[in-house]
Amino acid sequence: MENKRSTFSGSIGFVLSAAGSAVGLGNLWRFPYLAAQNGGGLFLVVYLVLAATFGFTLLVSEVSIGRKTRKSPIDAYTAMHPKWGWLGFFAVTVPFIILPYYCAIGGWVMKYCTIYLTGQTEAPVSDGFFTGYITGITEPIIFMAIYVFLTSFVIYRGINKGIEKLSKILMPVLLIIVIGIAVFSTTLSYKDGDTLRTGLDGLKIYLIPDVSGLTFRSFMNVLLDAMGQLFFSISVAMGIMISYGSYFGDKDDLLKSVSQIEFFDTAVAFLAGVMTILPLYVFMGREGMNASGPSLLFISMPKVFASMGTVGRVLGALFFVMVFTAALTSSISIMEAVVSSFMEKFHMSRKKATILEGVIAFIIGTFVCLGYNVLYFEMPLPGGGKGQILDVLDFASNNFLMPVAAIGTCLLVGWAVKPKVIIDEATKNGENFWNKGLFVLMVKFIAPILLTILLIQSVCGI
Repeated sequence: MENKRSTFSGSIGFVLSAAGSAVGLGNLWRFPYLAAQNGGGLFLVVYLVLAATFGFTLLVSEVSIGRKTRKSPIDAYTAMHPKWGWLGFFAVTVPFIILPYYCAIGGWVMKYCTIYLTGQTEAPVSDGFFTGYITGITEPIIFMAIYVFLTSFVIYRGINKGIEKLSKILMPVLLIIVIGIAVFSTTLSYKDGDTLRTGLDGLKIYLIPDVSGLTFRSFMNVLLDAMGQLFFSISVAMGIMISYGSYFGDKDDLLKSVSQIEFFDTAVAFLAGVMTILPLYVFMGREGMNASGPSLLFISMPKVFASMGTVGRVLGALFFVMVFTAALTSSISIMEAVVSSFMEKFHMSRKKATILEGVIAFIIGTFVCLGYNVLYFEMPLPGGGKGQILDVLDFASNNFLMPVAAIGTCLLVGWAVKPKVIIDEATKNGENFWNKGLFVLMVKFIAPILLTILLIQSVCGI
């Protein structure tokens, strides 16, 4: 068992590791769609304002709780206030539920990486390929198992030799690829009959706010969509930032690091929109911009790459390497939140806790994979949709447990222990918390109200 809690070697290691957690599949397949469907630039402006207020508040709170208590998510809340230990259960349950199905999706990404890196680019373009793959039995489980092993191996090696070392390699690579594809996307053009569509035309749609027909109700929809995306994107209410915060150095600048994490996450989300919305618009028109979720990555984008000819094969390989990088860094952080809690609660060594969680994730992940074939069922979900095992797990964690944990965190910080505790932790080295008044207002009133509205909307499907 580790007697002394590990720490990141410096703020750079912490920022890249935390940013790796924040930059995940949600940035790549959800942010572009929401931006396209919510007035383009209008969504971006609202998102940026929320990132600077709502997101900053939650991130500072969780990282500060982690560093102050030096405990895993499951015990950090008890250390803050004895009557609020129940929040630790919520915080650890979320990543415990998410990891298995995230690894199943990670297996899908690995499959497509293999396809493009081996030059088999015609396969994913054929109709029904993606559906045929996920409804298979053996292959999805094998790729999921490999993905679980890779995630577990990094966690097994610890904070410095595992998480931090890999993040320092993968995050710069991810950023370079994202920037490269985004810039290239602006140069695209395609003539569809008499209509010429260019990447720059798509960029205008993406950037210029569309306020035509904007009403208070439609603006609230934009606000809630932007808040929901930000909430999921920055990895709060999952125990991750508390866990990473517990490894953050006492002498490092917490406020500066949190700002850098948000900048990195927002920049990648924005560029993800550029590198997906622009090609979709150029080769598929306005209707192509409606793609989101798995269909965006595994159906629409391969068709776009196929339309580009030889350059599309290279671009497709780079794209899925980038998606795999984003997915892996996120799943690593998700597993770390659970493993650190196992270590602390059950007095286990890192190696034993990692192996245990890896086995659990594989078993549940196998059920998720089988949920598309032998265990297939359809359960009604709020909002009128239906889902199987993956969708049910995703709804329980993202739409219910995460908002509850975030609301609880705001109430704990804002009313039980008071904002001054967090402010003092964040400024213990003399840092200037220039917007502390806004932080207090957000954590006590605005954030809990917005999160409650988001919870009601998610659970009730309105």
